Amino acid sequence: MSYPKPIWLKETTSTNTYLNEWCNEHPEAEELTCVYTSYQSAGRGQRGNSWESEAGANLLFSFMLRPEFLALSHQFRLSQITALALQEVLSEYTDHICIKWPNDIYWKDCKLCGTLIENELIGGCISRSISGTGVNVNQKVFVSDAPNPVSLYQITGKEYSCNTLLQKIMERTARYYEMLRHGNEDTIATRYHQALYRKDGFYPYQDRDGVFLARIVQVQPSGGLILEREDGTLNCYMFKEVSFIIA
Repeated sequence: MSYPKPIWLKETTSTNTYLNEWCNEHPEAEELTCVYTSYQSAGRGQRGNSWESEAGANLLFSFMLRPEFLALSHQFRLSQITALALQEVLSEYTDHICIKWPNDIYWKDCKLCGTLIENELIGGCISRSISGTGVNVNQKVFVSDAPNPVSLYQITGKEYSCNTLLQKIMERTARYYEMLRHGNEDTIATRYHQALYRKDGFYPYQDRDGVFLARIVQVQPSGGLILEREDGTLNCYMFKEVSFIIA
């Protein structure tokens, strides 16, 4: 599947916001239309957090899909294909790249990039999905109170072309989107599970009742994370209902 040439922005508030407005003005925009920048003044993350990014150092981009073929109960597949594309491309640059549920990309115990997906629903289907990602590429120092950021430069000691990185990510995303369109959800789910952070063994988590040890059993098509505690008890958590305890 091909994709249109990405739109470069010298600066913007948020690539998600810009692309959403651009698509409203261009209703016939092609799927995988992408905008990217090296600086956004109001980048947004999950849980309402902001995204720290030094001007000119990193890759910040958003792309649009119209996955009307996808059941609402399986909309988490969009998060999975985005995360897989990122994980596989970034694994070309260094080892120990994994997906921290639901869609953060980690190097060991540090966050390399994050994604915010915003879906627009009409008539019981996803009429438009905009996925925005920030990848820490060439930033040398992080100054915010984010607990565990890391960049490719900090990992490898090398600088990288953000344009080249975007091209690889979009090509991989386009391939995974075609897989999803053709119903290969089981393959996507299997690869996602294989790439998960802490997929093997027991680790500490925290829910509203406190800290506990558990292992990952499965991630459901809805995005629910099934954890098994040491006593064999199974619990299913949706996003924001459980957090990883990372030293």
